[in-house]
Amino acid sequence: MAAPRPPLHETPLTALKGVGPKMLEKLAKIGLRNVQDVLFHLPLRYQDRTRVARIGSLRPGEEVSIDCVVEQSSEIMRRRRMLVVRVSDGSGWLTLRLFHFSRAQAANYHKGAQLRCFGEVRPGPNGLEMVHPETRRIDDATPPPDDDALTPIYPTTEGVHQLTLRSLTDQALEMLRTGGRVDELLPASLRARYHLDDLSDALHYVHRPPKEAELHLLGEGTHPAQRRLAFEELLAHALSLRLLRQQTQRNPAPEIRGTGALATQLLDRLPFKPTGAQARVIAETVSDMQRAWPMQRLVQGDVGSGKTLVAVVVALHAVEAGFQAVVMAPTELLAEQHYQNFRTWLDPLGIPVAWLSGKQKGTARRAALEGIKEGHARVIVGTHALFQNDVEFDDLGLVIIDEQHRFGVHQRLALREKGARDGRYPHQLIMTATPIPRTLAMTAYADLDVSVIDELPPGRSPVTTVVIPDARREEVMTRIRAACDQGRQAYWVCTLIEESEALQAQAAEDTARILAETLPDIRVALVHGRMKPAEKEAEMAAFKAGTTGLLVATTVIEVGVDVPNASLMVIENAERLGLAQLHQLRGRVGRGTAASACVLMYHPPLSDGAKERLGVMRESSDGFVIAQKDLEIRGPGEVLGTRQTGMVQFRIADLSRDAHLLDAARDAADAFLDLPSADPAPLLARWLGDGVRYGDV
Repeated sequence: MAAPRPPLHETPLTALKGVGPKMLEKLAKIGLRNVQDVLFHLPLRYQDRTRVARIGSLRPGEEVSIDCVVEQSSEIMRRRRMLVVRVSDGSGWLTLRLFHFSRAQAANYHKGAQLRCFGEVRPGPNGLEMVHPETRRIDDATPPPDDDALTPIYPTTEGVHQLTLRSLTDQALEMLRTGGRVDELLPASLRARYHLDDLSDALHYVHRPPKEAELHLLGEGTHPAQRRLAFEELLAHALSLRLLRQQTQRNPAPEIRGTGALATQLLDRLPFKPTGAQARVIAETVSDMQRAWPMQRLVQGDVGSGKTLVAVVVALHAVEAGFQAVVMAPTELLAEQHYQNFRTWLDPLGIPVAWLSGKQKGTARRAALEGIKEGHARVIVGTHALFQNDVEFDDLGLVIIDEQHRFGVHQRLALREKGARDGRYPHQLIMTATPIPRTLAMTAYADLDVSVIDELPPGRSPVTTVVIPDARREEVMTRIRAACDQGRQAYWVCTLIEESEALQAQAAEDTARILAETLPDIRVALVHGRMKPAEKEAEMAAFKAGTTGLLVATTVIEVGVDVPNASLMVIENAERLGLAQLHQLRGRVGRGTAASACVLMYHPPLSDGAKERLGVMRESSDGFVIAQKDLEIRGPGEVLGTRQTGMVQFRIADLSRDAHLLDAARDAADAFLDLPSADPAPLLARWLGDGVRYGDV
């Protein structure tokens, strides 16, 4: 009796024909390391080659197969060498055009050759044509292929052809059909409850759909076979986050209790009352911190909704209970802004606020470190320098992380570990002004409690957004002059494709010089990432004080800068930025009572994607609407920064398309964990692989 085959997740790729050492390296780039991986590497789309069309019936834009005979073939030179082949089938004629070909390939197109060609039909200079169609010889010895399945198109990488991936998939499916095992990890009770197909059947169907398959369902990703696989992946993610939440709640944390007297003192001094949304989020957070396990709360608030006040009030509760609170921001500029705000509010209450950044040196740094270690500093504000080796806290009770998606997973983890004392972990409040669509928050942050500040403070004026080409720069200058003449201020944001900070700084300096020459009556200042902190701070202080009329900046001012008198923002080359960044920048104006405007200036021609982004910005000022659009355009990995989150690298599921499955997947995760024999480890390994290690954050 033959020995049973090992399961396909233990079968190496070298068991497949055509996989040698070089191909192995290439396949690893697209995440294929064993035969099971090949089966879970699903098509992006499908082509219908099962139907052979007559040339006389073709329309531009169709992807079709034709059977034809070569009438003539010639090699011609225009700007580049090309092979032009005229073919017919009795109902009409068509041109085949090839730019890359060898002598041997050209010889296949001799007069009288019978071919089957597949490609996209396009209008050409002399009628319809196909450029580089896939071509096969057909004659008495080689009859036309009998395509009985739709043709899959796979995600690939350089050096891995579609034909290679189809061959590997054919072999993997054959192994599956003849006893190779892909374990069914979902219990029968769950499969029945959620009407899920058999796993092997689903894999066969998505790789080789029969020619009668509903192509529109497959194209939309909503076929039951695709739904079966997407559901299992969403379930695996939901399980990982459920387990992470359970693990977090097993850690002890300080119970932060108090009368709230310090917070009351602060709020009584304010010239305004917190909004209902701010009061609600403060109450939710204070309640969390009274528990004996670490708070993990995400606070989302659109630009200008007042997250900083929430952070200050929550920090005061920690200070009153005898603990330190730390505020970490991703950039020097934003951290400095928080430091100034916290001091403005806390100095009158006699609460010392310390500052710590990577650029601090010598005596200033030693003094800051000593104040933090000895406990003189009750609130500490800084950048990622806060978790360097020489930083020691007295008794850290609360960590506030601003714009958390800017930090890598390990940076956040390091700060939590820093605050651990006697086995207790500090509470964590995570804030973001980048609204996250509900579908994404439910999936990426299911281990966190989510609060939303969904109300803007009274008196905030809406920002009018206009989109204009850079040929109308003179009009924009006139608009700046008019705003400054009325006692208002303006921003001019320079964006550059170049990653180099030096080139960005150079471009901003050039722009500032030209604007200063063009607008001699207005004081023009400059802020960019290469300036010394003291210079940057001085320029920002002058802008806040109103002595500077126009501030030219790179995107360093994207978050945190609060100048209520600024009522106009110009974003140059706005087409280069994503929706989230454009929305953040626009949020720097409209912070006072004056009517405010944002001018998105672009350099034509615009791509379709850029047109769509700028159109969304013109039509909406709601951060959550914009975030949902951003998710649809860029996908979840880009929106969250997949490299950093480590949690949202979906292989099959699509959060926009599969949003309706999320609630069911979360319910299924709870039901799975309630089963007496539940073992989530194989599911997590199949779908998350290395992602499981992020479960500690």
